[in-house]
Order: sequence, then C-alpha cells, then structure tokens
Amino acid sequence: MTDVKANSGSSRRDFIRSSAAVSTAAIAAQLGISSAAHAQGSEEVRVGLIGCGGRGSGAASQALSTAGKVRLVAAADAFEDRLNSSVGNLAKEHKGKVDLKADDKYVGFDAYQKLIDRNDVDMVILATPPGFRPIHFEYAVKKGKHVFMEKPVATDAPGVRTVLAAAEEAKKKGLKVGVGLQRHHQANYIETVKRLQDGAIGRINLLRVYWNNAGVWVRPRQPQQTEMEYQMRNWYYFNWLCGDHINEQHIHNLDVANWVMDAHPVIAQGQGGREVRKGKEYGEIYDHHMVEFTYSDGTKLLSQCRHIRGCWSQVAEFAEGATGKANIGGGNIQQWAGGAPWKATGGKNPYQVEHDDLFDAIRNNKPYNEAFYGATSTMTSILGRMCTYSGKEIKWDDAINSQISLMPEKFAFDAEAPVLPDKDGLYPIAVPGETKVV
Repeated sequence: MTDVKANSGSSRRDFIRSSAAVSTAAIAAQLGISSAAHAQGSEEVRVGLIGCGGRGSGAASQALSTAGKVRLVAAADAFEDRLNSSVGNLAKEHKGKVDLKADDKYVGFDAYQKLIDRNDVDMVILATPPGFRPIHFEYAVKKGKHVFMEKPVATDAPGVRTVLAAAEEAKKKGLKVGVGLQRHHQANYIETVKRLQDGAIGRINLLRVYWNNAGVWVRPRQPQQTEMEYQMRNWYYFNWLCGDHINEQHIHNLDVANWVMDAHPVIAQGQGGREVRKGKEYGEIYDHHMVEFTYSDGTKLLSQCRHIRGCWSQVAEFAEGATGKANIGGGNIQQWAGGAPWKATGGKNPYQVEHDDLFDAIRNNKPYNEAFYGATSTMTSILGRMCTYSGKEIKWDDAINSQISLMPEKFAFDAEAPVLPDKDGLYPIAVPGETKVV
C-alpha cells in the first residue's frame, strides 16, 4: 500500500480530504468507473446480504422495513448453516419480500464476489466480521453498488486506508454508503451533539466515554474444525477479524467523541491487558483498555472499555465544559451555575432510521456517504488498541501510516490462520513494551 499522510491538525474534514485523496491514487486503477445503481421513485430496491449473523440479519430486516418496494434477492456467508437460518427467519418475518432459491445463496470466502457480481443487486449489506469489510466494500464500489456496512469498517491501518480510497470512489460514482454507527440517526444524540457544538457548555475541556460490560459469546471448538474455521466461528477473539473489543464495540463511544469535536485525536497513550479472561477460548484480545486521547486543541478524551463479569457496567459518553456538563447519550445538559437541566426529546429506533435515511437517499439520489467518518472512528479505535498493546504514546499520523497488516495471505478453511495457538492451545498475547504496532 502506498504511504498515506493524514494532516497533523485535528479536523475530521481535513483528515478525510488528505488521507482519502492520497490513498485513492494508490488503487484507483483497480476501481473501474461504472454508473451507480439507482432505484428512483417507486422502483424496487433489490438487496443482497453478505454476512448472515445476528447483526446482518437485523440489518436486512431493517432494510426490508423501509418505505417503498424492496426485496432481498440474494444472500452470502462463509457458513451454509448460518445463511440458511438467516434467510429462513427473514422469509417468515417479511413475507413476499424474501423468496431465495438455491442459486440465490452463496457460501464460502468468495461468496461476496458472486453476490456482488449479480446485475439484479442494487444495494449490498456488508455484515461479515469486520476484517473483511475493506475487501468487500472496495469490491462493491468497483461494481457500482450502494452499500450499508456495519461498524467497524476495518481492523488495521491498511484496511482503513482501503476504505477511505473506496469511499472517495463511491463519492465520485454517486453511490450511497451507510455505516452502522446508528447514534448519528438517534434523535437525542443528534440534538445534544448539535447543542454542544453550538456552545451549550462553552469550550469542551474533557470527554469521557465507556463501554464496560460482561462481554459476549464463546463458541466451543468442535471436532474436525480447522483452525481457520474455529477462528471464523469465534471471530470476536481474533484481531484480524475483530480488532479487539475496543474496536468492535467501543467504537460507538469513540465515534460520539469525534462527532462532538468534529475532529479526530492527534495523539494517544494508554494501558490494558488480560486480568480475568485468560483462557484459550478468549483468543488473543485483552479484557480491558484505558486510553487517554488528545485532540489538537488540547481537549482530552478518557476512554475505558472492559469485558469482565461482576464489575461496574457503563455504556455512555460525557462532556465537561467551561460552563456546564452533558450526559450525551442521556440527552442531558446541566450548567455549573445551576438551574433546570436541558433534556433531549425521544425518537424512533435508530437502527431503523439509519436504513430509512439510506434508502431515501438511494431512491431520491441524494448525496450520502458515511464511510468517511466510519473510517475515522475505526482508526481512532485502532489507535487506542495500538497504545494499549504497545504501551507507547502514538501519534495519529504514525498510526494511520502503519504498514502492519493483520490479514491472512490466503482465505480458505484449510489455509493457515494469521495467529496460531501453542501446544497448550493458548494464543500469543500483546506485551506492552515489546509488541510492535507501527
């Protein structure tokens, strides 16, 4: 990948402009220009689902619940059992909108290509494990498809650069791109962030964001499973697939901080480790991270995420300013001087609204591309992981330019996985002070 330089300033718009422009030059030859797929007015929008797990199935259901004619015409997944379960449930839930034949279902690592290559697909939902997102997004844009892709959009810096380049190409083609950072479509967040940006608590000095809970599922190793299949089934615990939970979940909170600041951090440092979840079933990821991010104007962002049972749980974002404080997700602003707090109004389900907004843009050909801030917030999460894994203070420019790729050389169930267990079944864990991340 060609070296990519992001501006040393903090503006999200500046980062997008500089990083995307340079990285586009590196791969533009691979992204053929084709006319965007449009479904104007009352025309049917034909959807293809790539990644049939819980979130992919949910996103497909929300897409099929948007206004106007819409139909699921194809589905793809690495695993046939997951594909058939998802399609079966969607067919029951959305009668008349899902009627897939055998030829409409694709299984395997190359299934995404077969689905995207179809001429009858207008829009694709990308909901596989995040490590595949850059590859799938790039190919979808090359083939002229509108896209909804789940967050995060990558697991390493080379992947982020690929997404930025493809996002720029999607913009040129007039393709519509949604990203599953649904807080941007949640009424109380929208209203609160606008007030903060308009100066409701004065200059913001400190942001605090949290994703602390008990963690997620574990799927036991099965007889005859290859290592690659085991890691794919347990994708949350391997960095090439997930990027650690600071990337997969905590991205939501970090994204809110960047949204409030209309910027990304320029430097960070932090610490983390495996204090409780030390078993081999937890792969290679940490169970806690604590990161101090700094924006170019000096504002600090304290970030905390933890997956340990029996501890304090919190998923929220807070801001403190010169004249007051805010519980951003709670839609609450309080002045230091006292008085009645301001409270945001409620709203519709943001998971549905994000699809309503995307499909409205597709049907009415409105400019719509969330990939840029999706990539910025993903890179913020990856920067945090780089700091906790290495124990180093790392600059944004060094992080975004990292040439370290986490992805395997070959995608096949009998191929060697990027990380392998030792004789006791334990995976190598990052060691602060020793692990190289840039």
